Amino acid sequence: MDSYLTIKSIVMAALLLGAFGYFFVRVRHLVRLMKAVTGKRNFHLDRLGERVKALFTDVLGQRNVRRKPIIGMAHMLVFVGFLAVQPHSLELMIRGVFPHLEIGAAVPGLYRAYLFVADILALLVLPGLLYALYRRLLVRPRYLTMGRDANLILLFTSVIIVTFLLINAFETLLPVSYAGFDYRGVFPVSGRLVTFFGLDRLAPQQVIAGFEICYWIHILTILGFLVYIPGSKHLHLLAAAPNVFLKPLEREKAIAVTDIEDEEAETFGLGKVSELNWKNVLDLYACTECGRCEEQCPAANTGKPLSPKSLVHDFKVDLLTQAEKILAQKYEDVLPVVREGAPVTPDVLWSCTTCRACEDICPVNIAHLDLVIEARKYQVLMEANFPPEMQETFNNLENQSNPWGFANDTRADWAKGLDVPLMSDRPDAEVLYFVGCAGSFDDRGKKIAQAMARVLHKAGVNFAILGPEESCNGDLARRTGNEYLAQMLIQQNVEVLNQYKPKKILTGCPHCFNVIKNEYPQFGGNYQVVHHSEFLFDLHKQGRLVPAGKSLGPVTFHDSCYLGRWNGIYDAPRDLVVSMNAGRPLIEMERSRDKGFCCGAGGGRMFMEETLGERINFVRADEVLASGASTVAAACPFCATMLRDGILAREGSVEVKDIVEIIDEALA
Repeated sequence: MDSYLTIKSIVMAALLLGAFGYFFVRVRHLVRLMKAVTGKRNFHLDRLGERVKALFTDVLGQRNVRRKPIIGMAHMLVFVGFLAVQPHSLELMIRGVFPHLEIGAAVPGLYRAYLFVADILALLVLPGLLYALYRRLLVRPRYLTMGRDANLILLFTSVIIVTFLLINAFETLLPVSYAGFDYRGVFPVSGRLVTFFGLDRLAPQQVIAGFEICYWIHILTILGFLVYIPGSKHLHLLAAAPNVFLKPLEREKAIAVTDIEDEEAETFGLGKVSELNWKNVLDLYACTECGRCEEQCPAANTGKPLSPKSLVHDFKVDLLTQAEKILAQKYEDVLPVVREGAPVTPDVLWSCTTCRACEDICPVNIAHLDLVIEARKYQVLMEANFPPEMQETFNNLENQSNPWGFANDTRADWAKGLDVPLMSDRPDAEVLYFVGCAGSFDDRGKKIAQAMARVLHKAGVNFAILGPEESCNGDLARRTGNEYLAQMLIQQNVEVLNQYKPKKILTGCPHCFNVIKNEYPQFGGNYQVVHHSEFLFDLHKQGRLVPAGKSLGPVTFHDSCYLGRWNGIYDAPRDLVVSMNAGRPLIEMERSRDKGFCCGAGGGRMFMEETLGERINFVRADEVLASGASTVAAACPFCATMLRDGILAREGSVEVKDIVEIIDEALA
């Protein structure tokens, strides 16, 4: 027996050195690659307490994973149980090299308590694994990645857990001199396996043989798993925790600014994987390929070529494929992301509505839109490669400061006869109503703006508009990659706004609201900005907007992506509609609030043809019609237009009204 233990010690030492050495080399390669990319990202390691808390809530607590209760619970059982067995597995490795080292004897009480809990948690892994197997073999959801990689991970985990329980069972029968600790009465689950399988009837040598067989299967599987991780989808086991720890603590509501005037810059945007920044790369490593982003994505749901999960995977594969060039700093030899035969095509990039459903649902805080928007910037600024219909839109924005190309000096024509003053005539107005292009020029949007003017007058609000001094907010140009044009428009507005120094800016468009509130500060424009849903609800609570008690009938509400997911405003518009509809509760659509389905207009898609797959607004219209509501309320002029067009195409009779139109009618 002593000779066997000596051989075991030598073999175990060699295996541990080999496996951990190979693991270290692979991980070092990934870290070096993360450091070798050239993209810039400023980062300050601050608020450590909050970052540690995020590790406990998001990683250990699996908060985002548990947003799907059954799947989340199954994953948590596997995750927690797998972690729980590792200390004992590590002890088994150490005892394999040093067979007479009695680790548990140092703190026997604590050690027994740990083993007791770990034994129970190990058993709970099994139902989690069975549920995972059930989903992969029988349910087979479209968004879930199937294949050898995932199946191998399930097999590895199953073998590790089963052998862990069997090792524990055999340890209760081993002599203390051989086991290194008295395990009798420690294991509540494995202890029962002894009688269930009749292990207590085995001879001592058979017990040792059974233990050693399970031991070697267990250890070799763990080491195989260790070697396999860096090159598999389960790389996220290493990268997810750092990614969560290093995430922006306040959710970034502004896209990155590109320094257009940087004379040293050779390119703008993201053209090659070598131009990713370190956080982008960590995002790629952290992806679990769980498919939740794809499940929520409106493009993927309507047959477009974009899948956020596949986009991240394709970037990662491209990065790893071209790693040697990047590590050798041969950046000029790195192939473009968008190239002939590559999976990331222009159609993939231009299918995105920037609704942020992917980022909102991601359990490991991946910023998918960084990849999309930066890649769009490169395609527009460096390659002039964008949907052909956007050429006219860009020209209109540049020449007339609006996407339709109407003369900008007619921007206030919608307000004729409504006694709406200009800021140039009333510079001390309490509220600047930033109308936006839709409210100024689009026929549907003008009706919403007119309703806003009437409601503000009824509430006695001292307001004014910029009129011809107002330019497009820049959101459309930024989200479609034309950063040069976007910055020109933003700076025009900032110059005007800083001249008037408005006390409060009111918007009826979530895109205006988001860009002025969150992105104008990047260009020297810091203002108090409020969306009309919150502003008007405050007026209602003050008693300045009192409805007459009429009911519209059953009403549902469509969440604008830039109001909801981008800025977290869900309750105010709902509360306002209920108050104006005689207190009648809203009918919620199946996909609502943070899981609301996009109308299809965001990310510049309002001005692009939708020729691939099914139209997004048609799918949303189907959900509106299925709700049974007679009216759908919106809080965005683009949403109102898209919903109206979708409902008409489906030959539905549901009315589409902006919340300010509902208020205007309720006060009449």
